Amino acid sequence: MTIVTDAKNGKITEEMKIVAEKEGKDPEFIRRGIEAGRIVIPMTPYRDIKICGIGEGLTTKVNASIGASSDIVDLDMEVKKAQAAEAAGADTLMELGTGGDFLGIRKAVCDAISLPVGSVPLYQAFITAAKRDGSIVHMTEDDLWYATEEQAKLGTNFMAIHTGINNIVLDRLKSHGRYGGLCSRGGAFMSTWMLHNEKENPLYADFDYLCEILKEHEVTLSTGNGMRAGAVHDATDRAQVQELIINSECAEKAHDKYDLQVIVEGPGHVPLDQVEMNVKLMKAMSNRKPFYMLGPLVSDIGAGRDHIVTAIGASASAAAGCDFLCYVTPAEHLALPNLEDVVEGVKTSKIAAHVGDMVKYPDTARDVDLAMGRARAKLDWEAQYKLALDPELARATRDSRSPGDEDACTMCGDFCALKIVNQNYDLCK
Repeated sequence: MTIVTDAKNGKITEEMKIVAEKEGKDPEFIRRGIEAGRIVIPMTPYRDIKICGIGEGLTTKVNASIGASSDIVDLDMEVKKAQAAEAAGADTLMELGTGGDFLGIRKAVCDAISLPVGSVPLYQAFITAAKRDGSIVHMTEDDLWYATEEQAKLGTNFMAIHTGINNIVLDRLKSHGRYGGLCSRGGAFMSTWMLHNEKENPLYADFDYLCEILKEHEVTLSTGNGMRAGAVHDATDRAQVQELIINSECAEKAHDKYDLQVIVEGPGHVPLDQVEMNVKLMKAMSNRKPFYMLGPLVSDIGAGRDHIVTAIGASASAAAGCDFLCYVTPAEHLALPNLEDVVEGVKTSKIAAHVGDMVKYPDTARDVDLAMGRARAKLDWEAQYKLALDPELARATRDSRSPGDEDACTMCGDFCALKIVNQNYDLCK
């Protein structure tokens, strides 16, 4: 039994009730969404977590990604980054480490937070093979299944699994060509393995077996986006669209035949004029499955400030119907994110999610903005701090440049427009 099975049988579970209460929805709305495959609640039988609903009709959620690399392995720092991401307001966390003790680090992270945690078992399979046999091309199918089951037993709630890379997709990639190559680590691993071994992707060829593993451990499938563009000039090319077609077919089969919850992942670097089209294309292809947008970055020249570049694209994608945003930090393309990068990435993506929700749900999502407008008009600083996404930053910024007039700020000082109007008019509703 899975939560999808329950939903198909008309049962409203405790998790559905929790999501309904958080989102201000009727529990029956959540049940129907899960039954149709348009809402997911990442689950696991192995640890207690904060229940989080992702999908159509729900607020846009934000994922933070962390993980040690081959250059920097610091278990304590990864745990601190995970905890900081949760404190900053992330809804989920992906542990994407490629260095150190795969299972030990992931277990420590899972034990340290209450967020749903995602992973990419393919990384473990390929890197284990490289360490054991000298190259990623020596990975075996059993390495993949072993890594998937091992990570599931740690309490992993959702997994990015590259089901959509097959020989047809690689033909499209080679025939079309790319300016920016492949930016997906999973896509690069699997494509290299397939070309060297002249074999089909096991995650696609043996998709039924994969689904059986995920169902046994109640893991949500997130169909990995191995062909996403790493440069805006490669956006929405043949390989990306072909992979989306395959992933959408896999998602439908996983939900309909195996009662799995499924998320479909979307492209990374996309110019602003193509963002809405990509969201609508994905939603149409997948029968409106929850859409997990990786970024998107709408320009390639923002190095050092790519979290801002992403916020522009993420707000547009959320407004167009994207359900789930993967944050980007200021360190993107440059270095492994540190603690400050993680916090900044989460906070920035939370703003983007809210901006998108203001368009998707104008009758409810704008309420906090209305409250902030009223607080500013009244020069009610404590209310402004409370309503701000980052109250500590707002308070600290004002305190760092304390005004002579406590009612105003040092931007306008004695000539504060709001104070002048408040002394002469009563304009506030």
